[in-house]
This record gives sequence, C-alpha cells and structure tokens, in this order.
Amino acid sequence: MHTVWKGAISFGLVHVPVKMFSATEDKDISLRYIHKECGSPLSYVRKCPVCDKEVAWEEIGKGYEYDKGKFVLFDKEELEQLTEQSTKNIAILDFVDLTEIDPIYFQKTYYLSPDQAGANAYRLLMEAMRQTGKIGIAKISIRSKSSLAAIRVLADCLAIETIFYPDEVRPVSQVPGLPEPGIVNDKELDMAKLLISQLSTPFEPGKYTDDYRQRMLDLITHKIAGEEFHIAPARQESNVIDLMAALQASIEAVQHIPSDPGPSAASAKTKGAASRKKTAAAKPAKTADGAAVVNEATGPIPVIAPKPKRRTAKSKEPGA
Repeated sequence: MHTVWKGAISFGLVHVPVKMFSATEDKDISLRYIHKECGSPLSYVRKCPVCDKEVAWEEIGKGYEYDKGKFVLFDKEELEQLTEQSTKNIAILDFVDLTEIDPIYFQKTYYLSPDQAGANAYRLLMEAMRQTGKIGIAKISIRSKSSLAAIRVLADCLAIETIFYPDEVRPVSQVPGLPEPGIVNDKELDMAKLLISQLSTPFEPGKYTDDYRQRMLDLITHKIAGEEFHIAPARQESNVIDLMAALQASIEAVQHIPSDPGPSAASAKTKGAASRKKTAAAKPAKTADGAAVVNEATGPIPVIAPKPKRRTAKSKEPGA
C-alpha cells in the first residue's frame, strides 16, 4: 500500500507514531473523451481567457472569490503556514460509542499502522479501545483540509474515518417534497414489518457485486473482439396502486419454497434453461476449456479489468 500520511496519534500524554494508508479504492471504469473525427483522446488545457494562452503549473496560484470577479490571492507558503501545526498530529479529543454517530457523517476510511518504534503504544491503544468498546474522536488535516475523524479498532488494525463537521451536513428541513406527518394504516404497517422481517439477514458484503461495472467490462471485451453486443432493456416497473396487494405479493415472493414443488418446478427449470440460452450471447465468449475470447484478426483478447484512477498533481495526497 502507498503511504498517504505520516504523523502521530496523541491522547493525553501518550504519543503513537503512525502511517496512514487508504482503506478503499475506486474501481469505477474511467472513460475518456475522444475526438470522433480521428479517434484521438482529448487533453485538458489550462488557458487564461484574458492572456489567451496556456498557463504552466508553475505560473498557477490559488485565490478566493469573495465577490463576482474579485479575488484575494494566496501563495504556497501562506497556505503551508496555516496547516503546518496540525498536519502531523491526530489529537483524540473524546472517546464515544460508535452507535452515537450517524452514518451521514462518514467520508473516507484509512488504515493506520505503527511507525518507527511505536508498536507498543499502538498495541496498547488498540487493546484499550477494544476492551472498552469506545472509539476516539479526533482532528486531522488531510490535503490541507481540517476534518473530524473517528478512530476505531478494525480486526487487528486501527482505522480512521474522516467525518464531516456538523455545519457541513445539510439539515433535513431543506429537503423538498417530504410528506406531512400522518397516521399509517395499521394493517399495511404490520405487512411492511413482516416483509422487512422476511428480508432480514446478516450483512454479508461479499454477495453484493457491481453489476453495471461487470456489464461494462463484458461490453469492452466484445468490442475489442469486434463482436456485436446487445443488452436487453430492463423490465418497466408499473406504478403501485394497491399498496396492500403489493405488500402481500412481496411477502409471498420471499417465503420459503417447498422442497417438493411438483410439476411446476420442472416447467420452471425448462423455462430457465431456455432463458439462459437466450442470454448466453450477452456473456463474454469462451472456448470449451475456458480460454479467452479470440479475434481471428487480432488474436487472443486480454482479460479486461478496471484501471485505478490516476491522481493528478492537484489531487495527490500528502506524503505521496
């Protein structure tokens, strides 16, 4: 993993040197803008509209627009002085229960590992938090932005999650079109609660996949192979008019299927086989031994995997 930050956690007079690593990665498939006439990728030019010329990075500064067309300018040294006191320290302010924090506050998760000779202090903090069931609320500066953060134990590692400040979370009162408080139909409520109970299960993140990304990878593979690829349109959902009937149908759909369903199961199996044949063309072509798709003109088609997004000089994290 790439180190994005180095510093220390402090609580009371205890000092724990740590290194920070991104705990998540963006696997979105990045598409570039292409000039249709010649097929070349387009580039982004930093151009001054007044001087009518391209501007090099070393000629670019930062400014705040306090009024239309009026800016106060900052040089690099001024901005560094604002953050130099806080960029190397994660000061734990309080210890709280994780359940007290609404998920709306969470931003991004990082892993922390001990740095230098901080293994003993790191282990001490982690075990103390594990046994007390508490998490630490701290302040940290990343990318020249001050954030609140929650430090918690994750397996045998300390994780830190940046969280929004309260004034950065918009109040619910600003949401338009919310229904007025009213009485809920008791029968419909009981049916809805029963449906929730039927669909309740332990959280298993491994069973959730990005279907859109997989379809995009399949499409890319077929296009490289020079094959036609069509995706069947999604079934149009009708507007629900009878809420009670919809709840009843939903509950029946998730109820346990009998072990010996009878002749209807064989019919469904036959229909399923026919359906799979129809949809086989939507999957990447493979040979009998599982080999990759082959184009007679270009040869084997490589396995397509999403590339991690490249970070520009503007978006690099401290410590890179």
